[in-house]
Amino acid sequence: MRVRAYVPDLMDRSRLRAPEASVEFVADPAALLDESADLFVLDLARSDALLAISGRSVWSGLVVGFAPHVDDEVMAVAREAGCDEVLPRSAFFRRFPDLGPDA
Repeated sequence: MRVRAYVPDLMDRSRLRAPEASVEFVADPAALLDESADLFVLDLARSDALLAISGRSVWSGLVVGFAPHVDDEVMAVAREAGCDEVLPRSAFFRRFPDLGPDA
């Protein structure tokens, strides 16, 4: 599974591991969807994260965002913006190995 991720935090990056996943990190959220992938990951705690999907109408792959569980507003905005799935941060990292287009 090919994963492209906008996850600036180094500790969070270290947790994005799965046996079948090849993870590529991007520094600019606007570049996240520039290449194809099976799964796109967004750290919604970053104020510029939604730049990744704004203005895009079509892309391949599943777009998943994660945010602190208390940040309901950000999670709602991400859903409206086009994230396929939005998870609380803790649930995202627990489920990451099972996420993907075939999950």
